[in-house]
Amino acid sequence: MKSAVIVDGYVDEPAVLGVPPYISTYARYIAGTLFIKGFDVDYTTIDEVRKKELWAFFNKYDVLVILSGVTVPGKYVGGIPINEKEIKRIFDLNKRPFRILTGASVKLIKDSGADDLAEDFILYAFEKKNYEIIRKVAIEGAKIVRKHPRFPDVICEIEISLGCERKTYCTFCSEPILHPGFVSRPVEDIIDEVSELYQNGIKAFRLGRSANILAYGYEKNNGMINIELLKELYEGIREVAPNLEVLHTDNANPAFISQNYPQSARALEIIVQNNTEGDILSFGVESFDETVRRKNNIQGDIKDIDFAIELVNEIGGVRINSVPKLLPGLNFIFGLPGETKKTYELLYLKLKEYLDKNLLLRRINLRQIMIVPDTPLWYYSKHHKVKVNHKLFKHYKYLIRNEIDSEMIKRVFPKGTIIKNVIYEFSEGNIKFGRPLGTYPILIGVLGRFDRKSDIMIYDHGIRSVSGIVLDLRIGELSENELAKLPGIGKKKAREIKEKFSVFFVRDLILGGLY
Repeated sequence: MKSAVIVDGYVDEPAVLGVPPYISTYARYIAGTLFIKGFDVDYTTIDEVRKKELWAFFNKYDVLVILSGVTVPGKYVGGIPINEKEIKRIFDLNKRPFRILTGASVKLIKDSGADDLAEDFILYAFEKKNYEIIRKVAIEGAKIVRKHPRFPDVICEIEISLGCERKTYCTFCSEPILHPGFVSRPVEDIIDEVSELYQNGIKAFRLGRSANILAYGYEKNNGMINIELLKELYEGIREVAPNLEVLHTDNANPAFISQNYPQSARALEIIVQNNTEGDILSFGVESFDETVRRKNNIQGDIKDIDFAIELVNEIGGVRINSVPKLLPGLNFIFGLPGETKKTYELLYLKLKEYLDKNLLLRRINLRQIMIVPDTPLWYYSKHHKVKVNHKLFKHYKYLIRNEIDSEMIKRVFPKGTIIKNVIYEFSEGNIKFGRPLGTYPILIGVLGRFDRKSDIMIYDHGIRSVSGIVLDLRIGELSENELAKLPGIGKKKAREIKEKFSVFFVRDLILGGLY
């Protein structure tokens, strides 16, 4: 049998996340394509290649595929995306297989040493991409998840649509370049793929690969929010994956929510009725400066954003284990045409306003512009300077992190909040860090024992992370030095507490039930 290997260098696009613990749609589709074509398929990640020094390991295969494409870079905990030097190194050291580079990086890396630059691997294999083909490769490729080094602790991005529902697009967005037009995937195909993944051991799903979750089925419903199709989607997933642990989503358009009210409220209610806690709707706000918004064709005005944030708080603010079911997450881009010092001031003042009104935001992403080839901004940049004012960016980032984020996180995750199924990621000193599976999961520094997937109770807060202890941890399991790190304890009290309350739970100490 012919053999193939996929090296997952990870993708991060406006509507796709594939950095661990995520395994992207693309990785699974490529696997399904190869399975259908009669290949025996292996899968690994670039982090495994680095860790195990597998650079020259792939000559035994007939086909070598590297998946790579970061168009909205961020800071990553679960893995580090492949870079151009690593792509070339793998291809240079593995001459025997037919070598394919695929993903959005194809547009950025032309001289990689690949035998084929497949901007779309489905095109390479099937000549024409459509949802009939996606159905086949998605279901066939589901079993590749078992070869992920983090299995079963992975979350699968599930494609629900392609492109953006808008008729015109933001000047900087890669989504209409990668996927022109807008089309929703058949609901039965999504449910069947989730069922197949669930049967292969996956219990965490994110309805992603979508520019706007609320626009699902929009084009099939005379330009109105398709309430019935959203209901069928969520309830169908719950039926085929009854014991799922995570059902989250990603992108939504605040202007779309405001301009399609009250149908948008009913759509949000359906999501909140069926999702799991800790879910986020990522809003591509990009700027609160009306000049910047107009110059970059960003849909809606500031009132639309305010309305959407208030509505999501109202409907999604219900808490499970003290964690809100659904909150907005705001994305901002710096360096866009039209930006001035006022742009930064408006951002800070608006975020402060939300804080003062007790409108919760789950996260605030501050990104510097990345110009993607063939976007309107790319053509603009050929004749105009496009750059970030790094001094202003650094100053306002500091203000936002220290004055907005630091307070917001206390309100989203108050002391005593329980985060379920937290997975170890890394250590710094005697503090272990972990995250649950989910969309933009919270990073938790865990004091004391943390040697398996655990439920964690929050006792303190940082700027963008929290501190916690394993829910069933007993006081006697902590050293005096560790006990002294708990808020309000200190070294003097630690010894007394350890002697008197050794068999009691630390959670009772934190919540004030013992001391």
